[in-house]
Amino acid sequence: MLKLKPAVLATAAAGLLVGSALISTPAWAGKTFISIGTGGPTGVYFVVGNSVCRMVHKEAAEGRKKGRKHGIRCAAPSTAGSNYNIGQIGAGELDFGVAQSDWQFHASNGSSKWKGKKQGKLRAVFSVHPEPFHIIVGKNSGIKSWNDLKGKRVNIGNPGSGQRGTMEVLMAAHGIAASDFKVATELTSSEQSTALCDGKIDAYGYTVGVPNAGVSVATDGCGASIINLNGSAEKGLVNANPFYAFATIPAGTYATTKSDVTTFGVKATFVSSADVAEDVVYEVVRAVFENIEDFRKLHPAFANLSHEQMISDGLSAPLHAGALKYYKEKGWM
Repeated sequence: MLKLKPAVLATAAAGLLVGSALISTPAWAGKTFISIGTGGPTGVYFVVGNSVCRMVHKEAAEGRKKGRKHGIRCAAPSTAGSNYNIGQIGAGELDFGVAQSDWQFHASNGSSKWKGKKQGKLRAVFSVHPEPFHIIVGKNSGIKSWNDLKGKRVNIGNPGSGQRGTMEVLMAAHGIAASDFKVATELTSSEQSTALCDGKIDAYGYTVGVPNAGVSVATDGCGASIINLNGSAEKGLVNANPFYAFATIPAGTYATTKSDVTTFGVKATFVSSADVAEDVVYEVVRAVFENIEDFRKLHPAFANLSHEQMISDGLSAPLHAGALKYYKEKGWM
């Protein structure tokens, strides 16, 4: 079981962002621009991408002082999330992206939403933080369990996001469709908490690391709460899929989390394409792990990251050759 420690909400500062472009061949004499797909601006994926950029730029600055130059500049724009990032990596529009471990698995294997669209060049780089799936419900919604969602106004997530994909998987496991809700909205992660507090929806689903500023807007701001997801449907999903595990959102994480919440979750993972040059991926990986103490400080969800977990947990696509090179150099593989 994934046990997440409560922590004070923090916002990571993004590194200096410069324009992005598709990598072809690195040219350290000049500059190579890389692009990282993230998620909504209030989510942890946005922090992951910009934290990676910050480490890349830090390593570049320190490298210049030491005579070791890599010439990489990095941008991490907000995107629609996991499945969008994977698709854009496959199309050559992004070089890296953050994606839920379940969607990395499905894209790499051509299953679920990726049936008939197998992403054979998708490559794993490392995993990041655990991500429990949340159902956040309004203070006066009357929702105490999953079954209470029927007939309510529920945000199922924007198309292309990992949260939308996982919400649909959970709906199928419970045997319900979007038509069973009074309204099924498709709001982004940056819109849903405000909509809940404004009384426009009754609940929303969200796959996100803990703690999260967007969730706090709803829980601490207008008394929303998180319900348990630990019934037979969830147990079936966890037992049948290696990329799911039960997770605990500890009491005290948010103002309304008075006791532990049991749910299931995935891992946030960092992915790329086999078409991205080996030495570029090597330098990005090196920048993160050589500065892992600084990286851990950029969001509470990163506080307990270890290389042992980051190079193995939630990684189902083949490792990128550049990542593998660094891990072997360190004696980790």
